[in-house]
Amino acid sequence: MQPEPGTGIDDHLVSGLVPLAVLLGLAWLYPRVRAGARASIALSLGILGIVIGASEALYYALKVGASGDDYTGFLALGAGVVLVGLGAVTLWTSRHTDDGLVRRYGRRLLLAGAAFVVLAVLIAPIAIAYGFTHASRAVVPPAKLGAPYENVSFKTSDGLTLKGWYVPSKNGAAVVVFPGRTGPQRQVRMLVRHGYGALLFDRRGEATSDGDPNIFGWEFDKDLRGAAAYLRRRPDVEPHRVGGIGLSVGGEALLQTAARSNAYDAVVSEGAGVRSVREMAMLDGVWHLVPSMTALTAGMAVFANEMPPPNLEGLSRHIKRPVFFIYAGHGQGGENLSAKFYAAAKEPKTLWKISDAEHTGGIEARPAEYERRVVGFFDRNLLGR
Repeated sequence: MQPEPGTGIDDHLVSGLVPLAVLLGLAWLYPRVRAGARASIALSLGILGIVIGASEALYYALKVGASGDDYTGFLALGAGVVLVGLGAVTLWTSRHTDDGLVRRYGRRLLLAGAAFVVLAVLIAPIAIAYGFTHASRAVVPPAKLGAPYENVSFKTSDGLTLKGWYVPSKNGAAVVVFPGRTGPQRQVRMLVRHGYGALLFDRRGEATSDGDPNIFGWEFDKDLRGAAAYLRRRPDVEPHRVGGIGLSVGGEALLQTAARSNAYDAVVSEGAGVRSVREMAMLDGVWHLVPSMTALTAGMAVFANEMPPPNLEGLSRHIKRPVFFIYAGHGQGGENLSAKFYAAAKEPKTLWKISDAEHTGGIEARPAEYERRVVGFFDRNLLGR
């Protein structure tokens, strides 16, 4: 109904046609099944309608004002509330009251347990997948970069225009700090103190950049290749002196970029972990989460019109540039997998576990050591010091 800038109908065929087919199928099925099944359909679609309306329409309306398909999102939110109410009423009016007390409440307990499992393993992951592929940061934050900067833009290989800020280089080298313009600002200030150029930008689907959002960044390698190509064209950056720092999903995307191209001469990946069921299956002791992560990955694939990217452990084997893996002792999102990614990578490589840090919080937990290690890594591999 309202494609993001830089996208067209062919970018949304799967995400449009598959949900539409499911909805039409359930609408046809609804009057032909028993009351319990009708209630399940109404409750499931009602929950999805509420999430669709709240995660996209309500979010953007509060941040930047309602427009376009936000209004159909409000309709989805209202319809979702009605459907949840309809499902609840259907369950109540169709309940059995003519059998024994033990059998009656035993059956209800089993049905409630089954409903909880379906909600946790199927409905909630699909709803989350919708939010992850339809909502992102809506506004550009204040710039606190510690140096004068330029407003810049560049193109990706699939034709999107991405916008950001660039602090010019004083030493002939420049580093992309990714993702977004909020989280990486402290790393940018660190780099510019040492004369490095620094580029940070809105990822696709975020704030002023074109494209569809995707919280797991399955196509962010295209953004990163476009950023590196932009830096190599600048007169203040010398050939073979382009580096990258990726935080969380940015670290994952940077590993994929380094594995599939020579866009970067040195990369720092901090907090990389799980971005699909392919990495989730590598974690110990979380087998019970694999079914819900499978549904989440499938939902993301449908809504993003994109198959999940390869496993990061396998990608790490193909990195041909110096790579520095950093992960936190109190991290999240499976970032302890960075140790396995490091083991798979070829030399030259470095691994640092920051035991007292939170997720991507190394620069806060150990500011002096973080600066010494990260800047030293770029000094050696970009400046030959």
